[in-house]
Amino acid sequence: MAESDALGNTGRRDFLLKVTTAVSGVGVAAACLPFVASMNPSSDVLAKATTEFDLSGMNPGDMRTVAWQGKPIFILRRSQEQIREMEASNGGLDPEPDRQRVKQPEWLVVSGVCTHMGCVPNREGSGWLCHCHGSQFDDSGRVLRGPAPNNLEVPPYHFVAGNKIIIGQA
Repeated sequence: MAESDALGNTGRRDFLLKVTTAVSGVGVAAACLPFVASMNPSSDVLAKATTEFDLSGMNPGDMRTVAWQGKPIFILRRSQEQIREMEASNGGLDPEPDRQRVKQPEWLVVSGVCTHMGCVPNREGSGWLCHCHGSQFDDSGRVLRGPAPNNLEVPPYHFVAGNKIIIGQA
């Protein structure tokens, strides 16, 4: 009789060990879920991930500045003369053809942050001038002179419905 009690207790002990291990595993997984979920971007970050802008109402030569991820983005509607000038030139210090910088020749979309020290250049004449250190950019956002080493950055963007642009998604 003592033998069967020993076997019964062993079986019950193994069963309890397995149940305890399974419940513990589920408990650890449940405790980890909030930590994993906290690594997802918050709603305010997701809201800044893209910016939508209505292009209607902008005339050739008009420029608007919109915010995307806390940075200014310049949207310039270029005239046919500006397009011809930019297509004829490859820029200055950081040569790049205009057709590689725009998706539609009429619209230029560039980051409004100088590549030298992060200043915001001002629109002057046919381009932008960074008054802080003297960098000058053309109507394609290419650096012509100054300490800025690179052209103004082109953010990811795409056109929707012909008169809207979404910045933040290519």
